[in-house]
Order: sequence, then structure tokens, then C-alpha cells
Amino acid sequence: QVQLVESGGGSVQAGGSLTLSCSFSGDTYKTLWMGWFRQLPGKEREGVASLSAGGSFYYADSAAGRFTISRGNSKNTVNMRMDSLKPEDTAMYYCAAERRFRGGTWYDTNEYNIWGQGTQVTVSS
Repeated sequence: QVQLVESGGGSVQAGGSLTLSCSFSGDTYKTLWMGWFRQLPGKEREGVASLSAGGSFYYADSAAGRFTISRGNSKNTVNMRMDSLKPEDTAMYYCAAERRFRGGTWYDTNEYNIWGQGTQVTVSS
């Protein structure tokens, strides 16, 4: 059973940077499709970035050019560096994992069966 634990959230001023980490047990990123999602209160969870088991990267338009998803030094960590943060990036960020998609896209929350508890990111202006 894969379990995910996010870390690295916090409060920063606009223009600052944060690196989120997703540590997991029970499998490695070589067999998992990993995704980062975020959610505001009352809003739907939205895809931010994803890293396939084969090493392909995907980004939401809002994240492209500012966020970078990467594999950690161990086979059980996936990171997401967030640069040039904006107040609108403020949200709860979740790590998600799935071994095999069922025909959806990387940003489809229904494709992921394994979720972490989330880490809060707050960006002040």
C-alpha cells in the first residue's frame, strides 16, 4: 500500500520560492504516475504538475515556467520547486499517485487513487 506524505509548505511573499516534497513508501517513482494538485476552499482540486513513470513532465498553464517537478535523490521522493510565487498560488497542495491511468488525463483527479494529506502554501502580496 503506497502512502504519501507532503512537506515543504509555508508562507512566503510574492516573488519568493518554495519546494514541496512528496515522500512515499510501498513503491518507487519508476512505477508510479505522480501528480501535484492544489485546492482553494470551496473550489475544485486542480492539477498543477505531473511526472509520469517514464519521466515525462506535464504542467498546468498557470505553473509552466515557474514550477518544476522532479524526482528526488531517492526513488521514493518527488519534488516540486515553485518560483516567482503569486498570491493566487495560495492553496492546499496535494501529492497524488497512480500506477495506471484509466483513460483520463494527468490533471484528472479521478485518475489518481492515492493521495497525501496536503501541505498549505500561502503567498502574501
